[in-house]
Amino acid sequence: MYQQTTLANGLRIVCETIPHVHSVSLGIWVGTGSRYEEPQYNGISHFIEHMLFKGTGRRTTKQIAEEMDAVGGQLNAFTTKEYTCFYAKLLDKHFRFGIDLLSDMVTNSLFLPEELEKEKQVVIEEIKSYEDSPDELIHDIFAGAVLKGHPLGWTILGTPETIRGIDREVILQYLSHHYTPDNIVFAVAGNVQFDQIVAEVAQRFEGLAGHATKQLPSLPRLEQDVVIRSKETEQVHICLGTRGVERSSPEKFTVFVLDSILGGSVSSRLFQELREERGLVYMAGSNHSAYQDTGLFSIYAGTSMENFEEVISLVKSELRKLRDNPVGAAELARAKEQLKGNLLLSLESTCNRMSRIAKLVLFQEPLTTPEESVARIDQVDAAQVLEAARAIFDENKLVITAVGPFAEDSELLRKGYHEY
Repeated sequence: MYQQTTLANGLRIVCETIPHVHSVSLGIWVGTGSRYEEPQYNGISHFIEHMLFKGTGRRTTKQIAEEMDAVGGQLNAFTTKEYTCFYAKLLDKHFRFGIDLLSDMVTNSLFLPEELEKEKQVVIEEIKSYEDSPDELIHDIFAGAVLKGHPLGWTILGTPETIRGIDREVILQYLSHHYTPDNIVFAVAGNVQFDQIVAEVAQRFEGLAGHATKQLPSLPRLEQDVVIRSKETEQVHICLGTRGVERSSPEKFTVFVLDSILGGSVSSRLFQELREERGLVYMAGSNHSAYQDTGLFSIYAGTSMENFEEVISLVKSELRKLRDNPVGAAELARAKEQLKGNLLLSLESTCNRMSRIAKLVLFQEPLTTPEESVARIDQVDAAQVLEAARAIFDENKLVITAVGPFAEDSELLRKGYHEY
């Protein structure tokens, strides 16, 4: 199903040819994100993502947008803690144009001073909008509380102060350390031939050189903590949890099933208990994020201040149940079917297929098929879920964070906390 190769300069190419579709999804994946930044330039990975749309030696900002619109395609990018992706989805007959445009942006952007200053203001406004979205902000607060001082706990966007400190020289230095061929994967999925892709990519990237300089600092000790951010909101936004497993862990499929049971769907325990049975929340759920050397298992709920203590207590109760009692056969089967369905339905999209194989190659994991992932999910049993729950939901390592209209002297969150 998959074909891959590595160019002489170290750039990796991976392709899934799908002859029955009329589209192709192309992605340039760079193994850098906020965890690899200097603290004084936190947010530079995301800022560079923005700047690569602001003009190259061959195209203006407007031309980049107009040329993609002219072929009916889609162009976008995103930044995470560990990687940055620039991608395009377009008709298969336009794949050469897509490769040319993406490679031009990544290797030939100008970073003009006037564009830098304009885009700083854009990103600062994005940061402000994020601050106005407490249901998103709380997840950054949670990550910072679980990973105290560690780069994985830093925000992807940075702060207005760090963004203002970035200049062209700093950007070029960052690019020389991270936008190197050995740190890039060019991924493709759709109605294309592998040899054509390799020829086009090699032509445009053969001049790229250098080696990435990356470090993974050791993780801090995980301890119980309570973090409150006082903010004028209608609801209290709660995020609690602990660390999970790294992306290469053999237990990750068990953790996926555990997450599905606890809060991964509308039939999950948290959604049913907090919303359907008690009417305390509008949104509640859980999520597991896996990184190279650790993971974050988080539980989110938004509720009124008067229901705050009860929601915390009920979440703790659900964690105890998962630690103390094996899940039933019907619930386990439902969770596994939900996971498999989500996976296979997502792969109806060439963009999701491209993303899947790109991340496997980027992090040097086996290039498994979707069927192999389905088989791994099927192998998870109740005993493994119980063991994972006991390992992850350690009562001595639970971190609770909240954003809401707390008084400065509020002891509400700490009240009864150690009863868990």
